[in-house]
Amino acid sequence: MTHDTTPDSTDRVALAFSGGLDTTVCVPILEEEYGYDEVVGVTVDVGQPTKEFAEAEETAEALDLEHYVVDAKDAFADTCLDAVRANATYQGYPLGTALARPVIAEAILDVALENDCSALAHGCTGKGNDQLRFEAVWRDSELDVIAPVRELGLTREVEQEYADERDLPVEGGNAGAWSIDTNLWSRSVEGSELEEPNYVPPEDIYDWTQSPSGETELLELEFEDGYPVALDGEAMDPIELIEELNEVAGSHGVGRTDLMEDRMLGLKVRENYEHPAATVLLNAHEALESLVLTKEERSFKKGIDHEWAEKAYEGLLAAPLVDALDGFIDSTQERVTGSVTMKLDGGQARAVGRESEYGVYSAAAASFNTADVGGGIEQADATGVAKYHGFQSRLASRVMESAESAKPLADGGNESDGTDESGEN
Repeated sequence: MTHDTTPDSTDRVALAFSGGLDTTVCVPILEEEYGYDEVVGVTVDVGQPTKEFAEAEETAEALDLEHYVVDAKDAFADTCLDAVRANATYQGYPLGTALARPVIAEAILDVALENDCSALAHGCTGKGNDQLRFEAVWRDSELDVIAPVRELGLTREVEQEYADERDLPVEGGNAGAWSIDTNLWSRSVEGSELEEPNYVPPEDIYDWTQSPSGETELLELEFEDGYPVALDGEAMDPIELIEELNEVAGSHGVGRTDLMEDRMLGLKVRENYEHPAATVLLNAHEALESLVLTKEERSFKKGIDHEWAEKAYEGLLAAPLVDALDGFIDSTQERVTGSVTMKLDGGQARAVGRESEYGVYSAAAASFNTADVGGGIEQADATGVAKYHGFQSRLASRVMESAESAKPLADGGNESDGTDESGEN
């Protein structure tokens, strides 16, 4: 394992540090293979379990690593609720890890600059998405970017051997069976047998969600300008609201996803996710939009939302395109204010009621129990619309039928042989 490099004069590198196998082995590698005198570990809190910070601190202490823990939960929660306004899903699941990585990268960059580091490092492989999300933020700075696992072609097996040889303090999560990433918004589980598309995952891979019990629960969510602000009449800040919904909806089995996902590099991977709060909020928000936005706005916003989600998946929410997309989203969300009643049962979260002063809806106009639409419009007025509806399609069909009937037969039976009936030319 060799790597030729000459660090800058400051000889300090800030490492995205979780205390897991990848980032733990990166500490001596950055010192021994890359020649840095000091490694600064940075752990960013975006809602991971408390025990993960304790483990990271214990590992950092055992490595004699200068270690910082940065609280970025508020910034991350704000990003998650921005994603709700954009109905942000990727290939059928709510984005989570993708939203967290740029927030983490920004926090690490801030620590690096405050500590006069000349470089930034992460423990991502060259096969995943996170390397791109981290570096999209870091490469906008003047600091060097180092990716030891990618650059040295390390595998988990090689890393474990390296750790054993140096007696590094590493332990695999869940006895090493799964690779788990948790934040405030979602929990992902991958690796081991889960890499096989036909492997049926055991129930114990789940932590946030329980198997549906058959019980039913109703929740009322209130939105202002597209942002969820209250649950069952109680105003809550973003973090409190997300944590409460994760617990309540998770108890009904809401928010499990098992899918084949297409990564940015073109690799197809099997992923398992838990996202109870995200599922409830996204479904509720879309239900409220269906009430207050016009048909044209809803149709057009699907494209806007898709592009927003794609950029979020790529870790590029700071891109100029997203500013433009946000302009349209902000305009539509001015009317996404109201309440939605959600029903939780059987692992599903369904909107069963919605209300807003901006609703583009009239019960009297739509009801079958009223004679007229209102505003001077009577049912009989639809007769003219019905006559025109489909007119062009019907006309096109007649034109094609006429053209087909005018074509000569394939055997030439309708063609003249150049003589008249008397046989004369």
